[in-house]
Amino acid sequence: MSAEMIFGLITGISFGFLLQKGGVVRYDKQLGALRFKDMTILKFMLSAIIVGMVGIHFFEIFGLVQLLYKPVVLGENIAGGLIFGLGWGLLGYCPGTQGGALGEGRWDSLWGILGMIVGAGVYAETYPLLMDRFLDWGISATFPCPSCLV
Repeated sequence: MSAEMIFGLITGISFGFLLQKGGVVRYDKQLGALRFKDMTILKFMLSAIIVGMVGIHFFEIFGLVQLLYKPVVLGENIAGGLIFGLGWGLLGYCPGTQGGALGEGRWDSLWGILGMIVGAGVYAETYPLLMDRFLDWGISATFPCPSCLV
């Protein structure tokens, strides 16, 4: 096993541990977030995003990573957001918390994990058709090069 894989495993286990300790794998917290009554998940995710932003730019400053900028594609973002929101609303777990919930013994999260696996397979098989129909909506032919964004 490579050092990158070991680092990824350690990072994933650490994030899962923090999800569990923060209580965001709890169904009541998920439902509270969807109903805008409990901001625990919002605070947790904003903290993770800020730490990630600072960390990735720290690595870029010291030349440890090179950021690659991609264009915003409206069709892909809208479709992905609808699928994500529908799954979260139906199950009460977002994709990141389903593994943690299963680890705590909540067997209902297994349906979401199986759904993600089946959904990924269906998406892969239908990708060419979806791309021709609507996934490429909003692609900008004039997207600037990465050096233009600085």
